[in-house]
Amino acid sequence: MNTGVAESRMQENDGIAGLSGQPKGRRRARLARELFSGVYRSGQVLELREIGERYELDEGSLLNAVGDLESLGVVKLSENHSATVLSPSLKEMMEAYEIRAGLEEIAGRTAAAFLEGNTAALQGEVDAMLAAVRSEDLEAYAEHDIKFHRIILEASQNRVLRRVWDTLAIDLRMRAAIPKVTRDLYDSAESHRPIANALEEGRGREAGLLLRNHVETILEYRKRSESDSGVQRTFRRDLEDAKEVQQAFFPRQTISIPCVSCETFYQPARGIGGDYYDLLSLQSGRWGIAIGDVSGKGIGAALIMASLQASLKFQALQPHLKLSTLIGDVNRLVYESSPTNIFATLFYAEYEPAKRMLNYINAGHNPPLILRPKNGSSEIFRLPSTGIPVGISADSQFPSTTFQFEIDDVLVAYTDGITEAENHQHELRGQQRLEALLKSCSRKSPKEIINTILDQVSTFADGQPQRDDVTLLAMRVEAGCDD
Repeated sequence: MNTGVAESRMQENDGIAGLSGQPKGRRRARLARELFSGVYRSGQVLELREIGERYELDEGSLLNAVGDLESLGVVKLSENHSATVLSPSLKEMMEAYEIRAGLEEIAGRTAAAFLEGNTAALQGEVDAMLAAVRSEDLEAYAEHDIKFHRIILEASQNRVLRRVWDTLAIDLRMRAAIPKVTRDLYDSAESHRPIANALEEGRGREAGLLLRNHVETILEYRKRSESDSGVQRTFRRDLEDAKEVQQAFFPRQTISIPCVSCETFYQPARGIGGDYYDLLSLQSGRWGIAIGDVSGKGIGAALIMASLQASLKFQALQPHLKLSTLIGDVNRLVYESSPTNIFATLFYAEYEPAKRMLNYINAGHNPPLILRPKNGSSEIFRLPSTGIPVGISADSQFPSTTFQFEIDDVLVAYTDGITEAENHQHELRGQQRLEALLKSCSRKSPKEIINTILDQVSTFADGQPQRDDVTLLAMRVEAGCDD
């Protein structure tokens, strides 16, 4: 049987609707989704006439649909015009997701060249998914989720990938997954946004890794949905323990850099997260300043964050290395200890209070901002990315650069939980709003600056849930440490 034709049969929208007003294509897809997702118990015998009436399918459409489902091992047709529901295979489902993760990673890398600067359709599908979450319309969510991934698949222009996608009936498996992961749909929808952003900027490798991460996360959601309540209670207890352990990773509030007033803030989106910051006392009076963001959220991201922190601290406390060598070593350690779909943005600087000199590397992180008081406002300097995130390639290069501080300059470093906060109109807060706010903050203390930023983010979000981990670091350069 031609599985490509089978899949298209299940999805086609021929515009002919029954009493419910649903086109035949959506009604066939609903039948498939409910069979995949366990609405019918294993061994249950379904009378085809009753199924046809329930889903408003004529005889021809019903036979085509059931025949396609039989080829996927979901039902077994009998000669007496009935079909027996078969038990879904967890092993087969996992294998299908693993294959899908691989083919989507390849598609993302290839599609970037064709979608660069042309992702309006992808962004529209993300907006539509979020709208479907808010209205609790699972059918609409599935439609837009599938469209998002198919846009990328088609843009890759790889016929082999499309053929494998059709053979595995990925569209049907995606529909079947939706009822299993309803409590995670918002996070699932949001995880599409950085994929679209990476493709918009032509960053194919990153887009591919994000696609793989998305698919593997959905698989974890599905496996979690099969867990019993006892396992979930144990999991929650372990999570509370993990939160306490993670808090110990962060620097003590009593740490004080000479001639610098400093304030920090950290709030994970899920109790435990993948943001990271640190302040390190180094040799020769230097201080290490780090802030980073591991791709993903939750326990997996936190584990990689712990690995990153340990690697960076170990390297930074060694006899002084060139900054590019230090971060290169950290990158290799993270690359070797992380899954292929995990990476981390990282800003790391070494500051010499006596010279007020900052030597830094920005590995794909949001650009920290320097505020310099000027005529009652602030001149703003950005510390832009000088390399790709750590953990993507073992051989990446990380050039360093310097910035000369003046007394009363303020450094503000942050993660994308600040710039990607979303309001009810689905707008992202963005870099421009942050910079506009900071222009009036140069005379405020670091603590006041952080509180001002958090207040504006809260006002902007207006009750929308926190989407990502939030980390802030603000430090003002003070007099008293000149050579």
